[in-house]
Amino acid sequence: MKYNRVIGLLICIAVPLLSFGADVKGLFSKGNQLYAKGQYKEAADTYGQIINSGYESAAVYFNMGNACYKNDEIPSAILYYEKAHKLSPGDEDINFNIRLTNLKTTDKIDEAPEFFLAKWWRGFILALPLGTLAVLSIICGLLASGILIWYLFTRSVTIKKVSFYVSIVLYIIGAIFIFMSNRQAAYFDNHRQAIIFKGTVTVKSAPASASKPLFVIHEGTKVDMLEHTSGQIKIRLANGSEGWIGEGDVKEI
Repeated sequence: MKYNRVIGLLICIAVPLLSFGADVKGLFSKGNQLYAKGQYKEAADTYGQIINSGYESAAVYFNMGNACYKNDEIPSAILYYEKAHKLSPGDEDINFNIRLTNLKTTDKIDEAPEFFLAKWWRGFILALPLGTLAVLSIICGLLASGILIWYLFTRSVTIKKVSFYVSIVLYIIGAIFIFMSNRQAAYFDNHRQAIIFKGTVTVKSAPASASKPLFVIHEGTKVDMLEHTSGQIKIRLANGSEGWIGEGDVKEI
C-alpha cells in the first residue's frame, strides 16, 4: 500500500512538471525580471504569490531564497533554500547557497560524526530530485510497455529476444526509481526540520516554562523536530544536543 501511495505521489508530481501552468510561468518570469532589475522586495512578493497558490518547485523556492538573501532576511532565505533542497537534494547551486547563507548565522554548529554507510545510503536516495525520479520512472514504464507490445507482435525471433530482455531491464530500472522515491519520501517524512525565526531562543530541559535552561540558539539555525506537546517542540541540533523550545520560535521546512 505504501508503494501505491508513492506511485500516486510520483504521478501527482510528474503531471505538474510536464504542464507548467501559464499563470505560474508568467509570475515566475515577472519575478525573475524584477530580481534582475534589483527590485528584490517586489521579486519576493511575486514569488510569494506562486508559493501561496500552493505550487511547489525547487526553482521557485531557490529564487525566493535568493530574493530573501538580497533583502537580508537570512532566516527566510535559509528556509526557502532548504525547501528547494527538499525537492532537489542533489542540486549543487542550492547546496552552495545554503552553505553560503549559513555563514551569516550566529550559531556555528559542528555536525556529529556519521557512519559512512549511512552517509552513502542518504547520498544514494537523495541523488535525484523526486520530480526527476517521477518522470524517469514513468518514461521507463512507458518504454518497457511499448517494447513489450513490439515483442508480442514481431515475427523475428532475434527481435523477440532482444525486446523481451530490454523491456525487463527497463521495468527493473523503473522499479529502482520508484524504490528511490519511496525511500526519499520516507527520509523526509522521518526527518522533519525547521528554521529558528526568533532572534535568541533559550532551549530548555523540559516542555515547561520553569524548566532548566540548557543552551541558547539564534535565528537561522536549522533544527530537527522530534516531538510536539502543548505548544512546545523537542528539537535536536546537528551536534546532537537536544531540548525544548516554543512552537512559535520556528518555521517548518
